Amino acid sequence: MKKLYFSALFALTALQYVSAQTKTFTLTEKTVDPPKANYQLASRFSPNKLKKIVYSTTVDPHWLKLSNRFWYVYETPSGKQWYLVDPASRSKKPIFNLANLAAEITNIMRDPFDAQHLPIEEIKFSKDEKSITFELKSTIDELKKDRKDKKDADSMQKKIFSFNFDIASAKLTEVPNYSKPKAKPSWGSVAPDSSAIVFSRNYNLYWMDKANYLKAVKNEEDSTIVEHQLTKDGVKFYAYGSNGDGENNEENEKNNKKRRSAYVLWSPNSRYFVLNREDSRKVKDLWVINSVSAGRPTLETYKYQMPGEKEAPIDEILLFDFPAKISKKLDITAFKDQSVSLWQAPSLNKDRDNEFRPSLWLGNNSKIYFSRTSRDLKRVDICMIDINSGKVSPLIDERFNTYVEVNRPGLVNDGQEIIHWSERDGWGHFYLFDGQGKLKNQITKGAFHCEAIVNIDQKKRVLYFTANGREAKEDPYYLHLYRVNFDGSGLKLLNNGDFDHAISMNDEGKYFVNNFSRVNTVPKSALMDNAGNKVMDLETTDLSLLMATGYKFPEPFKVKADDGITDIYGVMYKPFNFDPSKKYPIIEYVYPGPQTEAVNKSFSKSMDRTDRLAQFGYIVITVGNRGGNPARSKWYHTFGYGNLRDYGLADKKAAVEQLADRYPFIDANRVGITGHSGGGFMSTAAMLVYPDFFKVAVSNAGNHDNSIYNRWWSEKH
Repeated sequence: MKKLYFSALFALTALQYVSAQTKTFTLTEKTVDPPKANYQLASRFSPNKLKKIVYSTTVDPHWLKLSNRFWYVYETPSGKQWYLVDPASRSKKPIFNLANLAAEITNIMRDPFDAQHLPIEEIKFSKDEKSITFELKSTIDELKKDRKDKKDADSMQKKIFSFNFDIASAKLTEVPNYSKPKAKPSWGSVAPDSSAIVFSRNYNLYWMDKANYLKAVKNEEDSTIVEHQLTKDGVKFYAYGSNGDGENNEENEKNNKKRRSAYVLWSPNSRYFVLNREDSRKVKDLWVINSVSAGRPTLETYKYQMPGEKEAPIDEILLFDFPAKISKKLDITAFKDQSVSLWQAPSLNKDRDNEFRPSLWLGNNSKIYFSRTSRDLKRVDICMIDINSGKVSPLIDERFNTYVEVNRPGLVNDGQEIIHWSERDGWGHFYLFDGQGKLKNQITKGAFHCEAIVNIDQKKRVLYFTANGREAKEDPYYLHLYRVNFDGSGLKLLNNGDFDHAISMNDEGKYFVNNFSRVNTVPKSALMDNAGNKVMDLETTDLSLLMATGYKFPEPFKVKADDGITDIYGVMYKPFNFDPSKKYPIIEYVYPGPQTEAVNKSFSKSMDRTDRLAQFGYIVITVGNRGGNPARSKWYHTFGYGNLRDYGLADKKAAVEQLADRYPFIDANRVGITGHSGGGFMSTAAMLVYPDFFKVAVSNAGNHDNSIYNRWWSEKH
């Protein structure tokens, strides 16, 4: 990877000399030295170095169950601190006195700790939310529980101490005779009441009860574990659960007899579960050879449908009555070569720290919701399954001349009403349907894009959702939180400010944490209520160490697309030792979309790729293009429909031309372009379509021929 990176830099460095060698000078002409690559400056901003100078940039709240309180951990150059926030009393307090805590832990463990270097990875609140437990690893060696001889290889481990901390009294006590519990196996799909665990083995479904599952948690090889087979007709590529994707053929054969995930969704009462079974036996094979495996090269064979191939996978939905141990294949077919998606019920924010979170279907004990999509992706049905009869009823249909996008619907009062997201009027908006699929009214409307449901207040009939593009004079990609009544009245912005916003709302819909920034501002966090009032400021990111290195914020910009009408938005990254009197080559870091434009909107440590590239003496830009992003109009998103190669190139070229006209320090005769995956595809295409404009391209892992790419991507776009 390092060789590839420096080869790319070498190729792009050629831009600094393109056309310069042909220029001649008179004796009296004043010359300006060309910008030079600053390798030392670039090296300061690698991911490993950034994590030592930039710490927390957002507040990630852990909402508690018994109140509206939440806790979070925040790291600065002074170390970590844990906070408990009570919105009702407008209070934010450190959970620990870190100096006292470090001293007490040192006294118990006999290992040295201080306030700035407490290696607490996670904390867990008690059920009454009055105390906290956490673990720390010591330097003491101890024998593993399942070993008898200390001399055996890998028989020793570092002792784990567990502590209980009472919040009110700040009293710390060691949990005696503590043994760290083993992580639960990833293959187990546990029923909501924990009575049964479903998994797959040898392409079939099996189950075990709770007692035997607890044995498996301790030791998966325990010979006394009793398990029961549910199905017998599963075969490779027509399996119940996992086919062992990602394994070479030899590993797949060997691991086939092991327990694997079954990917089932349970009913809330634990009586039923449902799964999507795919028959891909007729889909043609594709192969990967691992030439650097130990010993001989290994072969992985898997199924891969390419565009236009008639051999398609067949999706099935099976409903299992678990107490009766019987299953039913549902009649879901509407379109040839259709695909189906079973929706999982949204999880509660207050359950994020639960050790056990069952996978529930979207619906209730008597009905399930799913979507089915035609192969050309121009037709989508939102359907409901009646559990008692097994009948499948299409409720909402979406039809479009390009592809249809669909999101998980929001259920109101157990499905008596449905909040559905649709682009049927050219913008992503929410619509209210009754439980039988009859449209009642459009909830949101206008020239802006609704992104996602955040919370539904069923009693007050209020929808909380994120959207972008509504606020005038802002970058239309900046995300905000809104509330609106089900009838479409009372639309209100809840987190104003010309920033990109990321929020976390508590399940009761009373408060939310608002993280906000732009690429050129310091990230901040605040606590807000559901009327849009600020409860308190929470944090401002400490960027002092970053700024001490000479870091400069990048600059957002707006230009016109090649049509001269459409606004497109980008970010410019300059060398931190930028000299406006010099001429700089310009490089576009590109990704064409259509699912994202790879243009940062908020401050992030992940901007290091473009930041570092600029230090080699370039102006680096990222900019959108028509057809690049779903977060605008449907017209914008599908601009490149049927022209998967060239649709974004003219806009990329137009952006550089306008910036060069705007800024004399940009040399429009030295233009480079680079990208990865779709960006690799785009950068190579740019050299072929506009060879006189783009002088150098570095293309990484490009999918250059979409006729042999995956069927879904190529046929969709």
